[in-house]
This record gives sequence, C-alpha cells and structure tokens, in this order.
Amino acid sequence: MHIDFILKEFEEHKNETAVVWKDKTYTYNSLLENYFHRKQKLTDEYKVLNGSVVALEGDFTPNTIALLLALIENNNIIVPLNYSFNLGKDELINISQPEIIIKVNEDDEINIETTDLKPDNELIKILRERNNPGLILFSSGTSGKSKAAVHDFTKLLNKFKTKREALVTMNFLLFDHWGGLNTLFHTLSNGGTVVTAAERSPDYICSLIEKYKIELLPSSPTFLNLILISEVYKRFDLSSLKIISYGTEPMSASTLQKLNTVFPNVKFRQTYGLIEVGVLRTKSKDDGSLWLKLGGEGFDVRVQDNILQIKSESAILGYLNYPSPFTEDGYFITGDEVLTDGEYFKILGRRSEIINVGGEKVYPAEIESVIKEMENVADVSVYGEKNPITGNIVCANVSLIKEEDKSEFKSRLKKHCREKLQIFKVPAKINIVDKINIGERFKKKIVKQNN
Repeated sequence: MHIDFILKEFEEHKNETAVVWKDKTYTYNSLLENYFHRKQKLTDEYKVLNGSVVALEGDFTPNTIALLLALIENNNIIVPLNYSFNLGKDELINISQPEIIIKVNEDDEINIETTDLKPDNELIKILRERNNPGLILFSSGTSGKSKAAVHDFTKLLNKFKTKREALVTMNFLLFDHWGGLNTLFHTLSNGGTVVTAAERSPDYICSLIEKYKIELLPSSPTFLNLILISEVYKRFDLSSLKIISYGTEPMSASTLQKLNTVFPNVKFRQTYGLIEVGVLRTKSKDDGSLWLKLGGEGFDVRVQDNILQIKSESAILGYLNYPSPFTEDGYFITGDEVLTDGEYFKILGRRSEIINVGGEKVYPAEIESVIKEMENVADVSVYGEKNPITGNIVCANVSLIKEEDKSEFKSRLKKHCREKLQIFKVPAKINIVDKINIGERFKKKIVKQNN
C-alpha cells in the first residue's frame, strides 16, 4: 500500500485531533474510518477504475482529504482543482482529460460526474504501466498557458516517511497548489493537527491562530505584509506561533526585518519549491537573512549561467502540454537567477522578470524592498516597460495605507530611491493604485490605477 505509513500514524493518534474544519474537530480515527468508507465507495458505488484519471474538486474538507487518500490507494491519477477558482477550469479539464470528476462542495457534499474523455498521453500510460498513483498539477499561467505537470505520486510521498515534529498547522495554501498538499501530508504523516481556512483574510487567519493555538503558519510574503500594515497582530494573541514559513514569491528584506521585530520569538523559515521538483529542505543563515541552503535528501542543486538548476528524485515525469523541461543529465532549469556564497544561495527572482535598463540588470524585488521601507506604503509591484532610448524603464505600482497627495508621494518616493539605489534603478513611472490583490497563486495582480 502506498500510504501504509500515513495510516499507521492515524492508528497511533486515533483519539487526537487530525483536522479542524469549520470550527469542528475530527479525530484521526474518524478520518481513518472515512478513508475506508470512501475507498469502498470508489469501486462499489462511484465506479472509479484503478488507474483512471480523476479530477478532485474541493478544498481541505474531511471528505476531500479522505477521497484524496482513497484515490492514491486506488492508483488513480489525480487532478486537484479548487472550487473557489473557476477561471479557466474548462481549459484545465480539457488538458488533463479526466474520466471522472468528483466535486466536494463547501458543505462537504460529494457529487460524481462521468465524462466521455479518454486520456491517452504517454505520461499517463507510464503511470498505468507502473501501477502507481499520479498527480497532475497546473502552473499559475502568469506567463502564458498553464503547464500541466505530471507526477508519480509515490515519489512525492517518499519524503513524508521521515519523521518530523508534530505541530498544529494552518493549511493556508490552496488545495490545487503543491504547497497546500505538502502541508497536509507533512502534518498528517507526523500526527499533527491541520487547521483549515474558509477564507484567507488577515483577521480571520489570526483569529484561528489565537483560537486553536496554531504553531506553524505557512504563508506568502504578500499575506505577511498585509498582517503588518493592518496591524491585525495587535488584536489577537499570536503567542502560540513557533514557525512562520514563507515562499511562493520573493520576500523583501525590509518586510522580513519588520516581521522579525513584530514576532521576535518566531522562527522564520524561507521555503523553496516548484511543481516540477517538489519542496526542497532549506536552512537560512539566520531568521533575518534571505540567504539559504537548498537541497536535502533526494535533491541536488547547481548553478549554471547564474540560473538555479535542480535534480530531484521526486521530479515530474514531464508536462502533458509542453516539451520536457529537463537538461540531458536530468536537471530542471528553474529560471530563477541566484547569487551564491559558499553553500548559500540568494534567489533574486525570475530571469524573465529582470528589467534590462540600458544594459544594466534591475531586479524588481530589490526595488520593492526599498520602497516598502517608506512610510504609508501598503504594497508595491515593480515591472519594466519598453522605452525607445534605454530599452526599458522601471515602473512601480504602489498602494497606500492612507490617502496622500499623489504628486508629493511620487516626489518622496523618487527621493527615497535615489538615496538607496543606483540612478537607473529609480522608478521612472509611478502609479498609485487602489490595491494590489493576492491572486489564486498569491501572485500580485494590479486591479485598478489612479494616476
């Protein structure tokens, strides 16, 4: 059985809380019973054949978790979809070609649909020949069409066989995001408690931390910045927090410094993971540093042409809709430009996002960090815009905490940047925006401009 080691934890912790969902607690024993119930229904009632491609649409509800485990054991190739994210779902279905769609709604009710689709991709055939479960994850598609990454699920599960500390953990990241699934399996395989979130606002998340004494908060720099600017941490008791891990996007040095000041007793852990290779183990130089070691058992990292490359035992078999992303010797080219200092790496950002100004490289994260040092800045997103003289210019979209004269703010921003940055890095164009939203993958997306 693929999940024997997880079920063993269920048995050993059967009277302890496994999941908190909608303010209800579910023990490991109830989760185990639900797993066996759903496993039987898969074949007897739902008619899900071994090795078929199944889309599982839902969030971290008790039934969704039980179904996920049952589908793994049934050697199904699973396509997680989040029911709160409908944009482009038809396209994702068309690419992954599921034979069955299982929908679990926000009330934990299950609906089964059978499709006429017949997946025949070579990667699907490989999984069926191995008689192993699979996992199809989609990239965010921020730079174009979503890529459908195909995993052998057994490779991903191997890392969870190593015992780690059992913690009460907020499952902040989404069900169709490997970060969210990674948190789920890490917690359940160690006998911890998964606290699920019905929404992802700072007030609601902090209320759950206080109520359930959450110890580990996996999050994103954008969300952590929202906690800072809203000062929601002053309204709730967050003293139970031991670890805040962050990833999915670059963290600014200024934001990390503020977080360490506000949460002096919390350990900050930078994470690094990609849907193509999984989540690597990391170790920062210190809590206030963006330099970190990358790798761990099952991973090998190297840098070529300043780009990070990773070889992983848990790497994908390939994409359903794109060519193989690996070098001839099996390394995945991440596209992330890095600096190195002995064993440590500093991730500067995607090379595709670097702004070339008259032949000089400009990293958006560096400028964003400097601007976030200013008073009255809620959030900022830096990008490049074509220019006939310099090739590109640096642009910044900035949201403010409170209203301020736009001309005065723009002058203040340029003065601040000139004192901290080389002249070619100073934004030539500044837009004051209402807000910078957190997208479905916690990527920043500009909603409305007020110039």
